[in-house]
Amino acid sequence: MNDDNMAADVRIGLIGLGYVGLHIALLFSKRYAVRGFDPNTDRVKALNSGCDSTCEVSSERLLEAIADGLVCTDNADDIRGCNFYVVAVPTPVDANNTPDLGPLLKASETVGRALAKGDYVVYESTVYPGVTEEECIPVLERESGLRLNVDFFAGYSPERVNPGDKVHVPSKIVKVTSGSSPEAAARIDRLYDSVLEGGTWAAPSIRVAEASKILENVQRDVNIALMNEAAKIFNAMGIDTRDVLRAASTKWNFLPFEPGLVGGHCISVDPYYLIRKAEVYGVYPRIMSEARRLNDGMGSYVAAQTIRCMNRKGITLAGARILILGFTFKENCPDIRNTKVIDIVTSLEEYGAGIVVCDPWADASLVKRSYGIDLPDYVPDGPFEAIILAVAHDCFRGLKLDRLRAPLSVVFDVKGFWEAEVADGRL
Repeated sequence: MNDDNMAADVRIGLIGLGYVGLHIALLFSKRYAVRGFDPNTDRVKALNSGCDSTCEVSSERLLEAIADGLVCTDNADDIRGCNFYVVAVPTPVDANNTPDLGPLLKASETVGRALAKGDYVVYESTVYPGVTEEECIPVLERESGLRLNVDFFAGYSPERVNPGDKVHVPSKIVKVTSGSSPEAAARIDRLYDSVLEGGTWAAPSIRVAEASKILENVQRDVNIALMNEAAKIFNAMGIDTRDVLRAASTKWNFLPFEPGLVGGHCISVDPYYLIRKAEVYGVYPRIMSEARRLNDGMGSYVAAQTIRCMNRKGITLAGARILILGFTFKENCPDIRNTKVIDIVTSLEEYGAGIVVCDPWADASLVKRSYGIDLPDYVPDGPFEAIILAVAHDCFRGLKLDRLRAPLSVVFDVKGFWEAEVADGRL
């Protein structure tokens, strides 16, 4: 197909309108007809009214795309008649950190029932190598009665959406692409390249593309774990970790990772996909597994360090009022998925402390349903015997700590948000 004819001939059906899917829908809708399906009726209604609860897309941009032809629907039948399907659904883990492919396989069933000869299906969800070909394509074939590379074609192009990041937006980053045949790979690469400013990088196979995505997140997880371990060591030695990082970063090849809480739906989840698959092949990934264990324990470590600071000042923990600033998994973002701030809360509540959590970015009703925590509409007045800065939202910069602190109190700064002399402890 000539590129000049591509816009008229391509009809994109998108499955999943969350953090990733909505970005993809808007990206493709600039040039192609796009129908986005999501089973969450409330989400679809909100999008059609111009409201994106993830705060990733402005109302103006969303309404403009809808006026130009973007269709958001909760009816799976509405994607029938498309010929290029993109799957962007969550890939979570269960309570035992075992990969849960349920949403991905259900999405594959939905696409399979709509699939016709000559169609393409591209997956963007983060998975371990082999999922697209070993798990998803058999579902497509079963539901459609069609055969891969004979009747339809498939590919994998890993998402690179960073919630809250207004610089590395999807249109400007390099996108990895792949296909089930050389011809399919070329077609898929050309389609993505037609809407990207950053261009594409064609992987030699679907499995390579899958592996590249999961390695991106594993690498970040391991490096942050190293910084968290270093922070524990330096704290024990009475050395300010942030001072060490500033000094070390003067070397040209020092990597700019920092200690902190590792939550969210990517680096706190995705490594388990590779870890579990590696074990199937008889390989026990010790570094990856230890990084996950270490990072998952940072919430309780922050709580323990706060208690340590309180004990040093003779502050009784039982009955103390403790203010935790921030609940989302990262700064200036409303996403509360897999937030590790909850570990700080539960650890301190075990000692009988009265915890107040404040986060203007988080949806209070969602936090209540998901974690059972009541968020006030504003930062309440003190006095608090302890203040923990857990998430570095810009809106916290104007806070007057003197108004919040009790005469005898501690401040623990997880993110190095304030000057060193302000905090009694920090990572």
